[in-house]
Amino acid sequence: MISMIKIPNTPIQWEFKKWRLPLAIYALCFLLTGTQSCKTYSFKDVSIPPDIKTIRISYLENKSRYVNPQFSPLLTDKLKQKINNQTRLTQIESSDADYDVSGYVSEYQLSTSGVSGQQAATNRLTVSVHITLKNRLAEKKIGTPDFDTDLSRNFDFSANLSFGDAEAQLTPTVISNMTDEIFNRIFSSW
Repeated sequence: MISMIKIPNTPIQWEFKKWRLPLAIYALCFLLTGTQSCKTYSFKDVSIPPDIKTIRISYLENKSRYVNPQFSPLLTDKLKQKINNQTRLTQIESSDADYDVSGYVSEYQLSTSGVSGQQAATNRLTVSVHITLKNRLAEKKIGTPDFDTDLSRNFDFSANLSFGDAEAQLTPTVISNMTDEIFNRIFSSW
């Protein structure tokens, strides 16, 4: 236990003075590392080199066996909106864009994913999108390198729903998730 010394100041003031320097150092370290880490690990910020200024997003055509006529336009529009809202890039229609994004829906397929008592309990919608990124500045090692990749996600739903009802319920989620997958592949190095 700390012994209290009778000095003109009260014991509480003396205790505060004793711990003031260590507390100040601790607070300063916390502020410096706390604000630094917020910038480093932020998931909303997109790091795009300043030389990358334009992007072209081509229509993502549906080339799967089953064609949902609403899916491709919704996916293309949502991707354009996300890039417009979360980056500083200017979208252009000409082929001389710094980033040229193209692709197609390669799979849009229904399957059974769970069985209970010899009946389907869960169905699965599998959606795959093939994405191509051409970076006009890749030779200068600026920005994301060129790539061709397939992105795929599964979406489960109750077998009690018809495919049409399930599609109506799942479409907003599927569009949002696939848009995020494409966006992250283009602008993140994860």
